[in-house]
Amino acid sequence: MPSAKKKLLLLLIIIIFFFFFSSAFFIITLFILRGSTSIKPFYHISRPSCTSGNSSYFSHRLARRSTSREEEPPLTAKELHLLSRVGAGGPSRNLLFFGLNPQFLPLAETTAGAGGSAIFLEDDANRVRRFGSDKSAVHLVKYNGEAAKAYELLRQAREDRSCRRPVGSGSCRLEIAGLPREVREKKWDVVVVDGPRGGRPESPGRMEAIYTAAAVARRGNATDVLVHDVDRMIEKWYSWEFLCHENLLSAKGRLWHFRVEGGREEDEFCPTNRVMIM
Repeated sequence: MPSAKKKLLLLLIIIIFFFFFSSAFFIITLFILRGSTSIKPFYHISRPSCTSGNSSYFSHRLARRSTSREEEPPLTAKELHLLSRVGAGGPSRNLLFFGLNPQFLPLAETTAGAGGSAIFLEDDANRVRRFGSDKSAVHLVKYNGEAAKAYELLRQAREDRSCRRPVGSGSCRLEIAGLPREVREKKWDVVVVDGPRGGRPESPGRMEAIYTAAAVARRGNATDVLVHDVDRMIEKWYSWEFLCHENLLSAKGRLWHFRVEGGREEDEFCPTNRVMIM
């Protein structure tokens, strides 16, 4: 009988050790897999062709420019690296920013110092006073489209032929009132859409900004357009509608990079399938 008890006790000890080591192995394996696996996007992304030896330098400077809590969420380090790599493509470049984000100021200042130009369009006078720079031009603009009206405005833009023509030539409701002539007529190398903030239904959304970015991009030979916060529905809808899926070159986090070829005679922004809205 004592021998049977010893055997039973030994068996219990073996079972306990087996479950202990099995559980430990499973937990360790799970952590390894979580650390090494990334989620793939549902579309194919090709690497951008433009590179610059100074891109890491710009990215470092941009990442150091902090933002306050009211400007969250800021661009991540990976998003800033993509922006700096595209923006620092060479001397005498023209950069247009929708939204006066302090993270963009180092790139704008460097561009101006290299013989280029940088213009910011901002709808918040307080931000202009806080972050305005003497190295870059800042224009105060007014957006009329509330974020809650994005669906309605997109439907109307599809039916209104004036929305297909160059900016400033018609009565399209997506045009920015009082847009400076310099913005309409200059050929831009890079356009960045990170404003207005559009965080609430009653606040201005980015419908007009994305539409205008797409329109002015058509004036040049080829313009790189970057749109931030594409995890939000408005940014997705309007990017697909006016910047076109086939123009998407790359993506990092919530930042999409399009390249829009200019010189096209068609009045349609995207010749292929449109975004389905119900």
